[in-house]
Amino acid sequence: MRQTLFSALLSDCLDQVGLRRQAMPSRIRPLDEAKTMVGRARTGAYMEVYHVEEGVNPYDLEIELIDTLKPDEIPVFACSNPARVAPWGELLSTAAQVRGAAGAVMDGCVRDIKAIREMGFPVFHGGIAPLDSKGRARVMAIDVPVECGGVLVSSGDLVFGDADGLVVVPQDAEAEVLRLAAEKLRGEKDTLAALRAGTSLRAVFEKYGIL
Repeated sequence: MRQTLFSALLSDCLDQVGLRRQAMPSRIRPLDEAKTMVGRARTGAYMEVYHVEEGVNPYDLEIELIDTLKPDEIPVFACSNPARVAPWGELLSTAAQVRGAAGAVMDGCVRDIKAIREMGFPVFHGGIAPLDSKGRARVMAIDVPVECGGVLVSSGDLVFGDADGLVVVPQDAEAEVLRLAAEKLRGEKDTLAALRAGTSLRAVFEKYGIL
């Protein structure tokens, strides 16, 4: 999938099955546009806080999620106030990468971006800021349905991101969406070949129905 598919193709196929709200907004961007990220979601829900509770580990469930990651899984963090927290940085990237994670997604901010780029670890984020989550937000639940960037995500959903953006394919629609994607990919190759041969756009569209 990393080598053959792309987010626009999957978005079109999601539209085709009536799932028209599966692409995260344009503000959710990759740290490195050269990276393609694909894997299974592991969700975490942040609650906004305004203090550090004495005797409580503010990172407890965050640590639990990262330490239980399996190869090709992707932490997906939904931040209740995205502009107020940067839940992801170099240390979490390192721990996730060592466990074989395929990347990370958050609608909040990311920090330590030079180090993460040097690591080559794919991260999709809603901004860049130095703000630690401690005293600002705390993960209150993991592996529950969350709304990240306006898209409903459940653990196990297929997450695909590239330079064009990020889409989430629900598990119950995955088989049909991937079938349509393979079919559309073949059609797009034929369409491109015809266009490069000089056939008019109208004639190509009438033949293949792809634009």
